[in-house]
Amino acid sequence: MLHFIRRATALSSIVFLASIGAAVAQDASGAGSETVVVTGSRIRVSPLTATTPVIQLDQSAIEKTGLSSTADVLQALPLAGGGLNAKFNNSGNFGNPPDGGGVGAGAAEIDLRYLGSRRVLVLVDGLRWVPGSSASGVPGAVDLNTIPFPMISHIEVLQEGASPIYGSDAIAGVVNIITKTSQDGLQASAQWGQYGQGDGDLTDVQASWGASLNRTSIVAGVGYFNQDGVSSNDRDISRFPAPFANSCLAGGCSSATPFGRFLVHDPNTGKDLNMTLSHAFPPGGFPTYNPADPTGPGEDFRGFTTADRFNFQPFNFVVTPSERVGMFAHIRHDFTDWLWLKVLATYVDRKSVNQAAPLPLFVGPDSGNGNLLDTVKIDVTNPFNPFGFTLDPSTYSFIGRRMIENGPRHFEQDVNTWDITSTLGGQVTLADRTFYWDVNAVWARNHADQRFTGNLNAANVAQALGPVALCTAPCVPFNIFGGVGTITPEMLKFIAFVEHDTSEQTLHDYSANVTGDLFSLPAGPMGIAAGYEHRENKGFFQPDAIVAAGLSSDIPAQPTKGSIDVDEFYTELNVPILADMPMFHKLDLSVAGRWFDYSTSGSDSTYKVGLQWRVIEEFLLRGSWGQGFRAPSIGELFGSASRFDQQVDDPCSDMLGLQGGPAQPANVRANCIAHGVPASGSYAQINPQLPVFTSGNPALTPETSVGWTYGAVWEPSFLKDNDLASNASIEVVYSDIKLDGAIQAQNAATLLQRCAQTGDALACSTITRTSSGAISGIHNPLTNIGGIRTKAMDVNLLYYSPEWSWGQLSAHWYSTFLFNFDELVPIAVGFTTISREGTERGSPDQAFPRVKSTFGLDWDNEDFGATATVRYLASVRESQVDNKLGSRTYFDAQLRWTPPFVENRFQVAVGVNNAFDQDPPGCISCGLNNFDPNAYDPPGRFFYARISYKE
Repeated sequence: MLHFIRRATALSSIVFLASIGAAVAQDASGAGSETVVVTGSRIRVSPLTATTPVIQLDQSAIEKTGLSSTADVLQALPLAGGGLNAKFNNSGNFGNPPDGGGVGAGAAEIDLRYLGSRRVLVLVDGLRWVPGSSASGVPGAVDLNTIPFPMISHIEVLQEGASPIYGSDAIAGVVNIITKTSQDGLQASAQWGQYGQGDGDLTDVQASWGASLNRTSIVAGVGYFNQDGVSSNDRDISRFPAPFANSCLAGGCSSATPFGRFLVHDPNTGKDLNMTLSHAFPPGGFPTYNPADPTGPGEDFRGFTTADRFNFQPFNFVVTPSERVGMFAHIRHDFTDWLWLKVLATYVDRKSVNQAAPLPLFVGPDSGNGNLLDTVKIDVTNPFNPFGFTLDPSTYSFIGRRMIENGPRHFEQDVNTWDITSTLGGQVTLADRTFYWDVNAVWARNHADQRFTGNLNAANVAQALGPVALCTAPCVPFNIFGGVGTITPEMLKFIAFVEHDTSEQTLHDYSANVTGDLFSLPAGPMGIAAGYEHRENKGFFQPDAIVAAGLSSDIPAQPTKGSIDVDEFYTELNVPILADMPMFHKLDLSVAGRWFDYSTSGSDSTYKVGLQWRVIEEFLLRGSWGQGFRAPSIGELFGSASRFDQQVDDPCSDMLGLQGGPAQPANVRANCIAHGVPASGSYAQINPQLPVFTSGNPALTPETSVGWTYGAVWEPSFLKDNDLASNASIEVVYSDIKLDGAIQAQNAATLLQRCAQTGDALACSTITRTSSGAISGIHNPLTNIGGIRTKAMDVNLLYYSPEWSWGQLSAHWYSTFLFNFDELVPIAVGFTTISREGTERGSPDQAFPRVKSTFGLDWDNEDFGATATVRYLASVRESQVDNKLGSRTYFDAQLRWTPPFVENRFQVAVGVNNAFDQDPPGCISCGLNNFDPNAYDPPGRFFYARISYKE
């Protein structure tokens, strides 16, 4: 019944507004051609008097970057904190990150102010876009790769929260992608690029065509994008798990080697053994075990050392392969001068690849899989068991074997995204005042399939290692002991399988808006905007049946399914207070409120108040206070438990320094012993990655925030329309955002440190250890933690010269200064604050530089043009280890030529990004490839060439 009432309310609102538009005639002299809706407000105003700080990137500015994806363009802005991009290769390396949304393999997202992609609202023409889907979970953020690049006219980035205007998710800011609505003739471009090392080839071809006939305009286009991968083995920083290392002696390599690692307790001799094979064996061969001296000279086993660890890095990607085909069609028909219909249809097919080293098969109580493999017994009758006794929890704790014979873990995603938006709009005159109205319907679906080769069926592994009498056809006894080359195709045929995963999200969104001037005040007309929205979001993730049964030897996962419905109403007012007075060229007050009812999170409301004071015509001061909210997403609410293998050091490992490391302080030793670590100091961490289990939480409540924004804009009159400049401006924006009830899992490294350093009961309760002291799991469900507080300032400078005889210069300088980023996290009693500014968090990777700055200088004349860009990131220090990541300065350059002999229809551009070949700083605690892909370019110069055509 409630669903019926919501739908009826939505339809009645749409019919009501449409009937107003159809009943009242309006001539063509309305103000619609003079005013527009600028992101951050629903009220039509001149962009010069915008009440909110907005960065605009037009098509020309995007082309001058040499970048070929929306995410890359946005992530280059200094206020961006990064987000998923082609430098993330996490599918088979770490599992599902602790946010309920899955890996997001092949996706691209935008994070503003380091608050996470889920807290940025992405709009297309002011309307919501369907969340991402990559066949590993149900994300709460938009995948920017699902938006066809050729249809973009320009991008607006709102630098403050706007939940009262746009609803949930708009806590950190809003990205509004404006599409092409009209075009005359054909526009086309083709760009090719490659890294200086001769890899990472990129092809980007785009074409769009438009025409107008009477009252109908059409724009349609297609784009093809193909990015070849860059192997981790082809860059010095990422050849080994430690930055710029040339062997495993620097640390980080895996104990799962092709020759195996065996932690065995011999019940006959009482010896605890830590061994690997001393030499290779022929196919089907296996070692002989000498209980008297198993690792002595000439034996088949020897003691395991750091030098025996496996380097998994060469199998990874620094840049992941990706291929996209995107199409769009945009049709607008004006029935009359006051009634029009617009339909936008898009389709994107994305094929992407992630890859990791061959599966590390871990069995035994200390393996930390969280499934059947932790309890596997290797029976004495297994024909390849050399020990003469059954290996069970009393006789062994861990066996690791790298499955080289099964090939690398290879993940292929195929993602299809449909979006159809229809808008009926117009304008109506009531009492000599013009009102603009629109009703919108959005239908979108994002479907993803993933094919994963290189996985093993844990049940079949257990059967093949168990009693030989129970291993009947098709079972083939499994040789985990013989070393590389001894696993036969017949063995693999029984234990290996191809995994198929699927996920999907759909969005149905209905909205109605009206805006105009209510009446005139002495200082000007009072503007109003009001509207209603009904939104339905559904999503599911279905892992392979073998995985869902808990039998995967890789990352475990369970199905996830859920839906969210919401009804929302909003109102916004712009009240002119003073105008054309000394010191008050204009003073306006803006007020907005939104009321909402979620099927999952209940009802609430948010409000915003802003003041805009144009002291004189060229100088504007503005400030705002606003509440924000973000309702928990489907993945956060209903996501099933999954594992994230976080790269982190256990402070209880080798606490006495018996394995060659430093001894821990007395308080750490005492707390570790109290938590179950053997006092003898025998425990040493087996692998650099520890299993973190995270799940959704239906009891989550919405995040709420309060944001203060202060700003000033100065457009000096002495730098306008004269011999020095045609225009120039400086804008300063200060933001202070306090987020309460932040939805996230606590950082596992922080929990481990807090348990070891202080014995905090809440932190220690999340950590489970085996009898040997090894961590079998850190159980860390999503929750509403204490919160986040961030303070930052943006400084934006723009300059445009006159059109001199030799050309025109323009410059932009965008800088962001991060003053504070504090996370308030719970402890056993109260909360504690973790300050992130100036640090690198490490896995999950995130740098928080205090300063990010981009300076660009353009020169253009009739035939030639050039652009030089300098990007700067201040240094950060890793919070987990004592390592400084030095500052980085990147230099990009582009040259353009528009041949006059072809009527200026063609343009040729060549360029290079990272011209001085700056390597990213080495990061010890980062998850993969030893640098933070949120913050730094991949190693190497990137050269490109582009030819474009415009009728």
